[in-house]
Amino acid sequence: MSTISETLKKDAHAVIRLHETIFTIKSVGEAVERTHYVITILDEQGEAMARNFQYYDKMNRITEFDGILYDALGSKVKTLKKTDIRDISAADGFSLYTDMKFKIASFTYAQYPYTVEFTSEVVTTNLMYYPQWFPQNDEDVSLEKATLTVLCPKNITLRYKEQKMSSPAQVQTTGEVSTYKWTLENLPALTDEPNAPSNNEIISGVYLSPSDFEVSGYKGNMTSWENLGRFQSTLLAGRDELPENVKQQITQITAKETNKIDKIKKVYEYLQANTRYVSIQMGIGGWQPFDAKTVAQNGYGDCKALSNYTKAMLKAIGIESYYTIIGAGPTQSDLLIDFSSRVNFNHAILCVPVEKDTIWLECTSQTNPFGYQGSFTGNRHALLITPDGGKLVKTTQYTAKDNLASRKVLINLDVNGDANVEALSTYYGEQQEDLSYILNTKNQEEQKKALYKKINVPSYEINQFSLTEKKARIPSVTEKLSLTVRKCGSKSGTRMFITPNVMNASSYIPPKTENRKNEIVLRMAYQDIDTVIYQLPKGYGIEFVPETIKIESKFGTYQSSLQTKEGEITYIRSVTVNRGKYPASAYNEWVDFRKKIVKADKTQMVLVNKGS
Repeated sequence: MSTISETLKKDAHAVIRLHETIFTIKSVGEAVERTHYVITILDEQGEAMARNFQYYDKMNRITEFDGILYDALGSKVKTLKKTDIRDISAADGFSLYTDMKFKIASFTYAQYPYTVEFTSEVVTTNLMYYPQWFPQNDEDVSLEKATLTVLCPKNITLRYKEQKMSSPAQVQTTGEVSTYKWTLENLPALTDEPNAPSNNEIISGVYLSPSDFEVSGYKGNMTSWENLGRFQSTLLAGRDELPENVKQQITQITAKETNKIDKIKKVYEYLQANTRYVSIQMGIGGWQPFDAKTVAQNGYGDCKALSNYTKAMLKAIGIESYYTIIGAGPTQSDLLIDFSSRVNFNHAILCVPVEKDTIWLECTSQTNPFGYQGSFTGNRHALLITPDGGKLVKTTQYTAKDNLASRKVLINLDVNGDANVEALSTYYGEQQEDLSYILNTKNQEEQKKALYKKINVPSYEINQFSLTEKKARIPSVTEKLSLTVRKCGSKSGTRMFITPNVMNASSYIPPKTENRKNEIVLRMAYQDIDTVIYQLPKGYGIEFVPETIKIESKFGTYQSSLQTKEGEITYIRSVTVNRGKYPASAYNEWVDFRKKIVKADKTQMVLVNKGS
């Protein structure tokens, strides 16, 4: 512990003392990865680092898995025994078939600091994937030293992409083997910065990828996106043949449709009504779909199988489509567009080109609106698998207008400041996703509980509510609420103070940080438009309303205004936030923008009791 510098202790719960990875490529179809690391755990919050877990399956065989625990003085306390190692399935609750498993072991010790050492070795015959080396990938963990060594036959071309490395690879060739070595030293702990890129975009490390490779008897080349697409095509070949009865059904249900998009929609609705998603991850099946006949017979499949099945159904009625691989998830990093590899791909969807348009189909969902991608697969790159190979394309880019939330609220105030509120809100695009999930997965009572957590009003009761969904390319959910709100207005003598934005007041202000390191990432563009009409209590008039507020920034715009007439005040508010990446130097401007919005949303109007 005394040898750890104060710089590495700062903001750290654990320190990686040494992290060594040696990746030995035996051939285009076999390699060995050996990992050895030593970590000092400084406190209870660092305990998660005192474990080792190693994935294995039929193509990845663990040949070594050892560990040692040391006390603060460096004395050995315990050596890992076989009984300390847990062997668990990697099944995620959705998987019907999987051969993926993990070996997991961890140490705990009563006194801090303590140190753990782990060594593992895996022989792999899945050379589609080379290891991605990012030894410092956890927040609040610093790194003393890490090395990556790759031993590669000189007749095999190693491809790599360095990210935020202070020095490039050291390369030398001796005899028939080329050696590549990278080193990282003395990296302080990563700290959380709000609105930052995901960790794997900002940490130091090296991406590795094969040129020629072989897996389960299939040979491929990954030196370009075109070549990766060609390899994927070999895994799809001959798997799009449908049973005759399904061909006939598809022909019948689309026969009356004259519009191509309507035909595609009918096929998609058939898919949703007749199949369900089940994850299947076994051997090459992690990348190769079940054939269309098997899906038709079983009525289920994973993302690969269902996308391939939908492709086959469209083919049966003469509509061309493209199997597509993509990185899915609301916070998933985009592809490394200048480095062709399998990194960041975790999902398959279907692309259907039509005249002056492109239809994207999420084939795993029984409730997803036709053609809607949203935060799951929208706003990113994907790889189309075409007859000419892979082609990088962008998926649907959702704008602020696509992600609109429009709200109309009628508030009847009484003389005590309490109110009856009728609110009609329609959420579009990415803003409707949470409500759509609630509507499609929860019963009426559960929906009500979820709304109580969602509604941003200090003290209220839901008297009635309804949620209705409109499925479209830009889907929407309409929320109708009838509320009783207590203390909507705060009384002081003859005056009543009211914050006009009662339903949608912003409260988020990013914390101020010094020496911001990372760019600012706003992942969703959106627009909110609120119209709130106040019916004043008998005897009350208007003493003060705030002036129109306008805020403009590179991040978006804000405007609020009030209109008055006898017995009524109308509050109109509009906020637009732009999606994008902004330089770290603009962070204070971002904080200021949010701060001004929060302040504007807190402005009050004043009513006065003029007597009856």
